[in-house]
Amino acid sequence: MYDKNDKQYELDKRYLQMAMIWAENSYCNRRKVGALIVKENMIISDGFNGTPSGFENICEDENNVTKPYVLHAEANAITKVAASSNSSKGATIYVTSAPCIECAKLIIQSGIIRVVYSEKYRIEDGCDLLIRANIIVDYIDINE
Repeated sequence: MYDKNDKQYELDKRYLQMAMIWAENSYCNRRKVGALIVKENMIISDGFNGTPSGFENICEDENNVTKPYVLHAEANAITKVAASSNSSKGATIYVTSAPCIECAKLIIQSGIIRVVYSEKYRIEDGCDLLIRANIIVDYIDINE
């Protein structure tokens, strides 16, 4: 648990606030999510939820249901760092919403060792899987 006077807690809050701003880039109407991957106090990747490169920037169908090929913010950040010369091994991912089970699997495989998120989700299987994989999972309510 956090000591709210701790320097790391304040830094974590700032990175989450930056992820919230990055989420505003999403074209999704139902939910905007942002993610930052940080290693050694340096942002090495970022992402927000949206359609794959080259697709129309429309995330929902005519019934306001998210299209099945929309990528989550974590997946975008992880694939972006994978295509770069950086490594996410040992990094922290800051994400505005709790990771789903699919993103949790990507986080585990990418070598990320810590997840910090700011919005709980009704299904917690992603966080449960991360904890099972010995990844540190921290929730921060940035509105506190």
